[in-house]
Amino acid sequence: MPPERERVALPLLQDDRAALRADCGNCFGLCCVALAFSASSDFARNKAAGKPCGNLRADFRCGIHRELPAKGYRGCTVYDCFGAGQHVSQSTFGGRDWRADPATAQQMFEVFPVMRQLHELLWYLTEALTLPQTKPIRSDLRTCLARTEELAQGTPEALTGTDVAAHRQDVNVLLLRTSELVRKGVGGKKKDRRGADLFGARLKGADLRGANLRGAYLIAADLRDADLRTADLIGADLRDADLRGADLTGALFLTQTQVNAARGDARTKLPGTLDRPGHWSAP
Repeated sequence: MPPERERVALPLLQDDRAALRADCGNCFGLCCVALAFSASSDFARNKAAGKPCGNLRADFRCGIHRELPAKGYRGCTVYDCFGAGQHVSQSTFGGRDWRADPATAQQMFEVFPVMRQLHELLWYLTEALTLPQTKPIRSDLRTCLARTEELAQGTPEALTGTDVAAHRQDVNVLLLRTSELVRKGVGGKKKDRRGADLFGARLKGADLRGANLRGAYLIAADLRDADLRTADLIGADLRDADLRGADLTGALFLTQTQVNAARGDARTKLPGTLDRPGHWSAP
């Protein structure tokens, strides 16, 4: 068991969501150990869950970080943990790493994906609370955020026993309502393409303001110069989607993972909470 430690509270209603951004310098390389991946176009070889990646150094940094795509590890450049890695490493397990304390390793690896899901929900709920249109449900959003924070601050045993799927359903009710409140203020006919198969769709210059694209498959879609402001993008698959020149400011529930998986350029407009990927091209 890890030593007793002071619980570090996550910030409440912090617009920049700083604690929900990955800080690899304070993480024990958990995504490089806890997760499994299979040889594919995203990963050069198979790796079992709980087994350290061969590129993980003694200081928990990646030995080929600057060469990941060239070495066949494009998937690593896409992944984002929403800050779960440093939370598990420094708070849940009190700063004791799995190498120094091997007895906690398996439990730490089981906690990490649970924490990532909770942090993802915290990201969405915090975003919802920053939107002026959510005033009618703000009290419910605060209550749900506080409950999610409480779960994230649990002991390793409590975290591994958390029914994240059930909690996600409760959160999703509020996120759906958030989406409705925001998108109803958008003029014109709003497209409902929830879960739609838009693989390779030709949507260059499309007006997608207020569109419902929840869970849509936009893999390799041409979204150049498209207007995605206030579009609901929660769970949308943007792998290799062409976002050059697209406007995603105000897009609902967009994440760094989605942005990392897409293609864009200097003209692509992103929400201020997200970083422009280094692999994106110049205009």
